[in-house]
Amino acid sequence: MAKKPCFWICLTVLALAAPTAELKAEELYKAMMVRAAPGKLLDFIQLYKGHMTFYDDAGDARPFWMRHSQGDQWDVLFLFPMGSFSDYYSAERVQKRVQAFQKRGMTGKDFEKRFYELVAWHEEVFVNGPPLAQVRQAFEGAGYFHVEMFISLPGHQERLYQQREMENVYLKALDRPQNLIFTHRQGAAWDIFTVGFYRDLKHFAESADIPEDKEDAAARKAGFESASAIGPYLRTLIAQHHDTLATAIR
Repeated sequence: MAKKPCFWICLTVLALAAPTAELKAEELYKAMMVRAAPGKLLDFIQLYKGHMTFYDDAGDARPFWMRHSQGDQWDVLFLFPMGSFSDYYSAERVQKRVQAFQKRGMTGKDFEKRFYELVAWHEEVFVNGPPLAQVRQAFEGAGYFHVEMFISLPGHQERLYQQREMENVYLKALDRPQNLIFTHRQGAAWDIFTVGFYRDLKHFAESADIPEDKEDAAARKAGFESASAIGPYLRTLIAQHHDTLATAIR
């Protein structure tokens, strides 16, 4: 099949943007990736399990989190709902966190000290993402996750976002779960990351049973030349790509 010019792909993206418009939003989150100190992963997980009621007392939404299964270097990924910078760092919200620590007979510095005793490496990035209700619903029904993190080539951030939307059109046509898309605001270098939500490993692997002709039809509907062209097109937009599978922490 002859290669379609780039402007055709862009026009197709604009025409198909409406079905996935709900996946783009301006709600603020902080993503934090953590690699535990050697032998300390279970202690780190236990630290945050015991810390969840702190968020309740502080008036903050509890973070979503997952445990690495294979792929990137981190052990645990957190997604902290923030709403907006102005709301999250308002004097009232900050004071409520101070009081929540005081209720436990400690300070934020005490918790930080314990954090750094258990952590070998961590990285944070503030991102815009879908509404909190949509993110919460996705996590509630999932036990297995596919996380993809991207640094775009210079000037390609918007095209990379469009490519992520195109993949959601493709997934929707195949009756597969669509990815939630998160875009960079501040922090680490990642321009975009996406999270796919699945019941379990078997649910994630079901895509292997989809006939090739059905995949190609879905790819063309999304604006790709074929299913096999999705990956090569993505590679024309990115400088770096990390791919991780993870499981829910109960």
